[in-house]
Amino acid sequence: MDFSYSPKVEALRAQLTRFFDDAIYPNEARYLQEVQANRDAGNAWVPTRVIEELKLRARELGLWNLFLPRSPRAPQGLSNLEYAPLCEIMGRVPWAAEVFNSSAPDTGNMETIERYGNDAQKDRWLEPLLAGEIRSAFLMTEPAVASSDATNIQCSIRREGDDYVINGRKWFSSGAGDPRCKLYIVMGKTDPDAASHLQQSMILVPADTPGIEILRPLSVFGYDDAPHGHMEIELRDVRVPASNLLLGEGRGFEIAQGRLGPGRIHHCMRTIGIAERALELLCQRVQSRVAFGKRISDHTVWHERIAEARCMIEQARLLTLKAAYMMDTVGNKVARAEIAMIKVVAPNMACQVIDWAIQAHGGAGVSQDFPLAFAYAGIRSLRVADGPDEVHRGTIARLELARSYAQTSQ
Repeated sequence: MDFSYSPKVEALRAQLTRFFDDAIYPNEARYLQEVQANRDAGNAWVPTRVIEELKLRARELGLWNLFLPRSPRAPQGLSNLEYAPLCEIMGRVPWAAEVFNSSAPDTGNMETIERYGNDAQKDRWLEPLLAGEIRSAFLMTEPAVASSDATNIQCSIRREGDDYVINGRKWFSSGAGDPRCKLYIVMGKTDPDAASHLQQSMILVPADTPGIEILRPLSVFGYDDAPHGHMEIELRDVRVPASNLLLGEGRGFEIAQGRLGPGRIHHCMRTIGIAERALELLCQRVQSRVAFGKRISDHTVWHERIAEARCMIEQARLLTLKAAYMMDTVGNKVARAEIAMIKVVAPNMACQVIDWAIQAHGGAGVSQDFPLAFAYAGIRSLRVADGPDEVHRGTIARLELARSYAQTSQ
């Protein structure tokens, strides 16, 4: 496996790094100020001007839709291995990926429509998503069941003539708070009597369809993530054309598995980026503060933590690159063990590195003056989102046991 960056990727990395230095880092405070100003004015759910301005610049530079491989509708899309170092840079600031039209859940939804949608569905929804004209949400998780097991999903998708009628309650529907969110991809049951993995289907639902009610935003460690949001949504007799179904009845679990592979690896790529930034902030802080008569960096406990953080980041990066390489060369299904491993390793690694960075900053680390507290909240949630650690560890263990059994049976 060769993980060296091609000249094209090296050039894009340099360009993206300059963009962060010139446009992203200098606007971090402005972004937070805009969100707070909107909240103070009584409506936090307003897109920020700064991101819209930066999107124009990113698109002019060709830093747009780089995440989508092998799509004639986005020919600039890179392979997973090529995209990994760029996505890592995008992850250094939590809101930055949107500037490049490469943020969740839109990336996963675009990959879903590209991979499983028909031409009419792509024309109506994929094209405006690729253009950054609209945003989207993915409605799978439900408050009444353990949604880590997708076969538990209870939302009903019932065929009535030329339509499907949807009833159910979803939550942690990320992105649904944004007024630009015009599309929901909804997972529910079309046949509760079928085999457990063939009961579910996915359907495209315009966000303005009658019967949809956004009940409330859910906070993550107290953050509402406005204007993006994680919403609880009620669907009551929501009627959409049967032609909105993705792929076919009973294919929802299959689509979910295909969708979550790229989504998981993108999260891990960004996670490595925020861990790198946390380590940088840690090193700067311990060299600029004096405690008990010497710089904090001269206390050997910080030597241990810094060294361990560097080892952990490098290990997570290499495992992520291996997963990306395998997704490109043998496909997501064959790479499922590597995808599961990075989904466990990367968020746990970043949680520890960010925690050490918070500790190095003292009280400042848990305040709004540094990005560490917000970063920790987001990364800690990734140990639950897109499948909890326990589910991924279970997958890894089953595959390992199956391999051992196959070897001893020969």
